[in-house]
Amino acid sequence: MTAKPILIGALGLATLLSACGEEKAAQKPATVMAPSADRLTVRALVVDDLKPVPASLTTRDMADARARIGGTVSQLLVKEGDTVRQGQTIAVIRDERIGLQTLAYDAQVAAAAAQAAQAQADLARTQDLYDHGVYAKARLDQVQAAAKAANAGLAAARAQARASAELGRQGAVLAPTAGRVLTADVPPGSVVMPGQSLATITAGPPVVRITVPEGESAALKLGASVRFAAEDLGGAAATGQITQIYPAVTGGQIIADVTAAGLPQALVGRKVRAFVAVGQRQALVIPRRYITARFGVDYVRLVGKDGAAVDSPVQTTPAADPAAVEVLSGLRLGDVLTPAEPRR
Repeated sequence: MTAKPILIGALGLATLLSACGEEKAAQKPATVMAPSADRLTVRALVVDDLKPVPASLTTRDMADARARIGGTVSQLLVKEGDTVRQGQTIAVIRDERIGLQTLAYDAQVAAAAAQAAQAQADLARTQDLYDHGVYAKARLDQVQAAAKAANAGLAAARAQARASAELGRQGAVLAPTAGRVLTADVPPGSVVMPGQSLATITAGPPVVRITVPEGESAALKLGASVRFAAEDLGGAAATGQITQIYPAVTGGQIIADVTAAGLPQALVGRKVRAFVAVGQRQALVIPRRYITARFGVDYVRLVGKDGAAVDSPVQTTPAADPAAVEVLSGLRLGDVLTPAEPRR
């Protein structure tokens, strides 16, 4: 009595499994055949071996506007970001002692002028008496020497007064070059010493300054190309040329300047991703039109021996040519590709 239900259940299960298999077979996607035109056979190309190096956006030179005298900053006429011309006054320093010294020298000039006038009057009288035979030649020579000494004293006093006045005028801090003010952090009322910097000003064209370990100095050559991450430079050129290699080695690093078209001048000191060629290597480079992206993953369309096209994931990185990419993994030499679907 119990064998019949078991047999019926087994037959029903077999029928159900058979129906599921037929449904899965019906849902299996049809094979996509790759077109015979525009196929690409993957081959290795010799490319530059790029090494990332530290780099920053700067200018050819930096100029410091320094105080020529000590004293108190009475005026600061610029702020960070201002554009200045060469010779423009950017700050004023005052030292009351210089003004007092100038007044003292002016008084000495007045005294020396009075002495010189008196000496000239004495010389005129002595010359007249000598001409009439009253004074001897020795007396005339003595008065002439006194007049010359008085005139020399007047000239010295005037020179000291001019020097003191010029020292007071040196309280004006001038821009040594035309450019943009990077720092101006000495507020009015501050006491400064001679030679102290009050502002830093850019000088020269903008450049990207890179540092390379001294062991790879052979890779640095004038005119050599350097790649940048274009987004770090606000859309400027993605490549530049080395225009200056500094001969000194600092901390085991060699410094070089790279110029490129359209470098921004606003953010001096901004870090930039730069890549220097230190040799050559073989790589798998294919045109971008053979790559498609879905959900953040890159795919290529492989062509099998039977002509069927199969999407395969790959890992890529930008190549030197903007229209191509380098495949790091997912492809082998000899693989055949067909153009992928447009990027979505």
